Amino acid sequence: MRAITSPRVENISIGELSKLSGVNIETIRYYERIKMLPAPPRTATGRRVYGPAEKRTLAFIRRSRDLGFTLEEIRTLLDLGGPERASCADVHKIASAHLAKVRGKLSDLAKLEAILAETVAGCSDGTAPDCPVLDILDAGRQSD
Repeated sequence: MRAITSPRVENISIGELSKLSGVNIETIRYYERIKMLPAPPRTATGRRVYGPAEKRTLAFIRRSRDLGFTLEEIRTLLDLGGPERASCADVHKIASAHLAKVRGKLSDLAKLEAILAETVAGCSDGTAPDCPVLDILDAGRQSD
């Protein structure tokens, strides 16, 4: 994996990187284990130290995750060179596939919204044992 920015030594601790990025320390270590984030250099005492390249890569991963990209999609984007070096054509392929998945989920959510709206509208809001919301959630209830 190529670094997103040229490395400059800043000696940011993992705790500080976590605060700056909003990413949990264990998540940072996980990204290192799965090679999404390069293993940082360590001090003589074994403390991890990070710089601007790691900070930017982590911010890229976090924003990509916020937008619903999978770790494999993000890995591919990073392998292409990240925000500085990736070709727009290569990124377009990944983003188009992701967009298709998002549109599929939106379609499913619209169907779910219609079903729930209809079910809730049929609910009497009373204490009767017949409840269309419970009926739709509990398949065994309808067969009783």
